[in-house]
Amino acid sequence: MATLSVALTIIVQAAMISALYALIAIGFTLIFGVGGVLNLAHGATITMGAFSAYYAGQLGLGIPGAILASVAIPALFAGLLYLGMVKRLEEEPIMVMITTLVVSVVIEQAIVVFEGTTNRSLPQLIEGQFSIAGATFQNLLGVMFVVSWIIIGLLFLFVNYTKTGKGILAVSMSHKGASLVGIKSSRINLITWIIAGAFAGIAGLFLGSWLTASFAMGQAQLVLSFSIVVVGGIGSIRGSVIGAYLIGFLEIATTNLVSSSLQGLAPLVVLVVVLLVKPEGLFGREFAE
Repeated sequence: MATLSVALTIIVQAAMISALYALIAIGFTLIFGVGGVLNLAHGATITMGAFSAYYAGQLGLGIPGAILASVAIPALFAGLLYLGMVKRLEEEPIMVMITTLVVSVVIEQAIVVFEGTTNRSLPQLIEGQFSIAGATFQNLLGVMFVVSWIIIGLLFLFVNYTKTGKGILAVSMSHKGASLVGIKSSRINLITWIIAGAFAGIAGLFLGSWLTASFAMGQAQLVLSFSIVVVGGIGSIRGSVIGAYLIGFLEIATTNLVSSSLQGLAPLVVLVVVLLVKPEGLFGREFAE
């Protein structure tokens, strides 16, 4: 009976947390899939989302203000980062990686200067617990699961059934082909960065509310994002969702059955195995110029 309870806990907890992992990874893979560059400031944008919610709470704006701040500020930051720096370096992916890495370090150090290294508590989005077959879980995890899947579902609808979404698909397939039919790659890239920033902010809000907010919280999420998109195939949204669940289940099983100190090891192990066996990932594809 105890074994069944542990198994149920692992399955439900992994399903809920993996949904958030998918949301984190989709923002990362969207930018590469459309623009062909890696955003190493993705983790710092997650951190920005968490601290935006924290400051909104400190200003007495309540939960609605915290939610709005955690989405709007990272989305605006991502858009400005693209327009101010990345757009000028799009033809040089290595420079984009270096630039976004430097930006990430600057953000983290700025938080250290203003807030120190002490973890900060965010406004509690929702309190209480719920039970499934005797196993108890936080309501926050349930909300995190539902909201993450609603956002992922809306993204799929947006990409497949709107003019802008089809523009995103076109640019991801071929920048030259998209330009020939009148699609402006720079506009599509800007939209993609804003979406990715908003996703990162939402992830930061949930992570900060579930755990706490810290200046370095985005580092682990950047490694997680990279691991997931490599497993799923860089540039593949479907691959990111599947990769998130694969890594999420392995991580939760490892922490519950072996040791909680191994939490960050699962993504790295899967990453190494995939790079050795199937470097293009589960659903990787080549992108046209």
